[in-house]
Amino acid sequence: MGDLGQAGSAAIQLILGADVRLWSIVALSLKVSLAATVIAAAIGLPLGALVALKDFPGRNLAIVVLNACMGLPPVVVGLVVYLLLSRAGPLGPLGLLFTPGAMIVAQTLLILPIIAAVSRQIVADAWGEYREQLTSLGAGSVQAAATLLYDCRFSLMTAILAGFGRAAAEVGAVLVVGGNIDGVTRVMTTSIALETSKGDLPQALGLGFVLMAIVLAVNAAALALRNAAARQGA
Repeated sequence: MGDLGQAGSAAIQLILGADVRLWSIVALSLKVSLAATVIAAAIGLPLGALVALKDFPGRNLAIVVLNACMGLPPVVVGLVVYLLLSRAGPLGPLGLLFTPGAMIVAQTLLILPIIAAVSRQIVADAWGEYREQLTSLGAGSVQAAATLLYDCRFSLMTAILAGFGRAAAEVGAVLVVGGNIDGVTRVMTTSIALETSKGDLPQALGLGFVLMAIVLAVNAAALALRNAAARQGA
């Protein structure tokens, strides 16, 4: 217990002392996860809305696939991205493997189904409530999707925050495609795993404390948005 207490105290000192190495890892983690979340949201929100509103052949299969992909194993996503970006892969000439760009691609593919599936359900519920009104106004699928996405913006932000939380806490995919290179692709989760195996508990605990603070902040923001959505609907 004494060693653990000393490690915890040292970890807090690293955080409060603005340790350059620790905070550079945190900064890279946030950069990668935020970029992946923005890209996934830009694709997933309209995709989910259109699947909710459009009636097309194979729609039910598309919904099943979207829901199933919410549970994609991160290492499988990492393997697919690795094969795509490797020298022998179709995207090999881009030279993205073992760079932050590869990690952004992997995290985007990982959280895209989450944002798309949750937004589809939210928009589908809203469509059931406002369908007659929007149809009477002559709104097409695209117009209806845009209107419902705006109207459900608070609820949809919870889906985006859920995606960000998944991305920030992910380790398998970024380890496969990023390689955990010091100063280049080392993020919080991969660094925690490495430092723990090395026995550097202060660094691992310091990053763990920061990661938990981020996760708590994301969940608090999601709760605040749900309450805002409830007040808006009241």
